[in-house]
Amino acid sequence: MKLGSALFDIGFMDRLAGQDTPVHRLDPRAKLLTTLGFIVAVVSFGKYEISAFIPFFIYPIILMASGRLPAGYILKKIAVVLPFAFLIGIFNPILDREILVRLGQVQISGGWISFVSIMIRFVLTVGSALILIASTGFNAVCMALEKLGTPRVFAVQLLFLYRYLFVLVDEAARMVRARSLRTFNGHAMGVRIFGYLLGHLLLRTLDRAQRIHLAMFCRCFDGEIRLLRPLKIGRAEIAFILGWSALFLLMRLYNIPQIAGKWILHVI
Repeated sequence: MKLGSALFDIGFMDRLAGQDTPVHRLDPRAKLLTTLGFIVAVVSFGKYEISAFIPFFIYPIILMASGRLPAGYILKKIAVVLPFAFLIGIFNPILDREILVRLGQVQISGGWISFVSIMIRFVLTVGSALILIASTGFNAVCMALEKLGTPRVFAVQLLFLYRYLFVLVDEAARMVRARSLRTFNGHAMGVRIFGYLLGHLLLRTLDRAQRIHLAMFCRCFDGEIRLLRPLKIGRAEIAFILGWSALFLLMRLYNIPQIAGKWILHVI
């Protein structure tokens, strides 16, 4: 049941990409370039920046709202990989103990500030990548990479890697289900049984890969990725790229929350 739910969860991203919204109708190349610009702008800040990231949340929020993407699903996906960023940044407070901020009796070192900065960057960059796939589809993303100059071999292999996950999870689910139906004493899966299943899964994977390869040849697959929606860069795509890029540049050059805070304090 867990493997089946994992397979359903993987396919749900493709169903989100099949919606018909203004964001989904944009050319994949426009969304890919804009997302890359967003990621570059986010990671280009210094390690002690925190407040400057607040305006960048506008981009994922607007795309999720206009693309009718479930925020809970995107946040759940981010939470799954968030421990990796946590393990990367958790050592910063130990290595960087210089006090940078004092709030009354509370002293905050630069390590804790850089740790929070890493977590915010991770949420923004991974969230934007997930929104790109959910609003575009992995096929379209791979095709956009190819049209933008990425080698076709890399784009096709990336697409196959994603698509073959469905086959791999399906084969594993069938094997686990078959073992469960043949096990009446309810013993848990030991290391020995797990090794047998893993080796058998490898053999079944190789056999299934050969059949998929022959099926591709029978259908005259030539290595070119094709989509039902034709690619076209129009006014909407140009406005999307230029508008968001200008906003990213503005937010990168000026710390908008800091400027707004100074203006409010001056008025008060």
